[in-house]
Amino acid sequence: MESIKTLYRIGHGPSSSHTMGPKVASEMFMKKNPEAARFEVTLYGSLAATGKGHLTDVAILETLELHAPTHIIWEPKHFLPFHPNGMKFEAFGADGNLLDSWTTYSIGGGSLASEGSIIKTDDSVYEMNSIQEIQEWCEHTGKSYWEYVEEREGKQIWDFLAEVWSVMKEAIQRGLEAEGVLPGGLGVRRKAGDYYIRAKGYSDTMRGRGLVFAYALAASEENAAGGCIVTAPTCGSSGVLPSVLYYLQKTREFSDFRILRALATAGLFGLVAKSNASVSGAEVGCQGEVGVACAMAAAAATQLFGGTPAQIEYAAEMGLEHHLGLTCDPVCGLVQIPCIERNAHAAARALDSNAYSTFSDGKHRVSYDRVVEVMRQTGHDIPSLYKETGEGGLAKFSDKMQIK
Repeated sequence: MESIKTLYRIGHGPSSSHTMGPKVASEMFMKKNPEAARFEVTLYGSLAATGKGHLTDVAILETLELHAPTHIIWEPKHFLPFHPNGMKFEAFGADGNLLDSWTTYSIGGGSLASEGSIIKTDDSVYEMNSIQEIQEWCEHTGKSYWEYVEEREGKQIWDFLAEVWSVMKEAIQRGLEAEGVLPGGLGVRRKAGDYYIRAKGYSDTMRGRGLVFAYALAASEENAAGGCIVTAPTCGSSGVLPSVLYYLQKTREFSDFRILRALATAGLFGLVAKSNASVSGAEVGCQGEVGVACAMAAAAATQLFGGTPAQIEYAAEMGLEHHLGLTCDPVCGLVQIPCIERNAHAAARALDSNAYSTFSDGKHRVSYDRVVEVMRQTGHDIPSLYKETGEGGLAKFSDKMQIK
């Protein structure tokens, strides 16, 4: 498996697969073809179906048009066989001749793939690629998941994770202060600040749950507005893990060092899901985005509370298992309805998974690795109209929504 740096990507929302991925691809293609007089970019399948709502065209044009005129062709009904998020880049010379053509795929979390293989930005870092193997290593050595991350990534990983945590906190803090309507035309108002104020008026359990909701809404609303966030594992699910960690640090006074270790553990569980299945909503539905995010947050919380490797694995397994089959059906292609609310709900479920696993001895029948495999198969079985095409589920009613 690659570095967890490929999972935690710092960038602007609203979508890792529809915004970050195309932007990275555009930068790579422009660098390869500096002599081009014009560009054409064809977007296929899910990338085209919900691309405008996810600002795909903006990400591409802001990059390529700095160099040469660029035309985008939308093909929402044409799905390439390798992945639903296909795109073809073409560069033309001043004489009109084709200089270069490149087809690539945005596979989630800002990562790209060519036909049959992921385009790697790092060499393989982890020799073990399942949680079962890593858990056995933990139990054999007496070490924890975060120590395995440090052993494979080197001590420099803590500087990277410190930056990740800083960006996560800043996104929440900005989101709590921001007011107004989110861009996109649905008229969705920011709610994070209101939830935060109301939560302060309650006591104990209700206050805690309200604060978790507020923090998740804050980060997710920042993402929807195109703000700077961290994929965890994607833009669309970027509110779950930060909100859980921010809440626990604020209420339990966990140090930054402990938070960074929890981020390392969470990243490991997310990376296993990404490597052995997918975190792309277009490929496996929202179970690969919010479901994996919930698993990551559950694992992080359980580690913070002193859970054993088995209890941490159990919490992550529950976080993902109980999101199996979740569709990706954004209204009007925007990462707003139901995405923002799902982040808040998943953050609460992550804390519930932590509590449930902490009451147990960590023994259970279905492993995290097994649930990842089930998620992969379930995602392939889900009809394409329920996977970010803008045609099924809640997205089917996009034409009934009042666009302002």
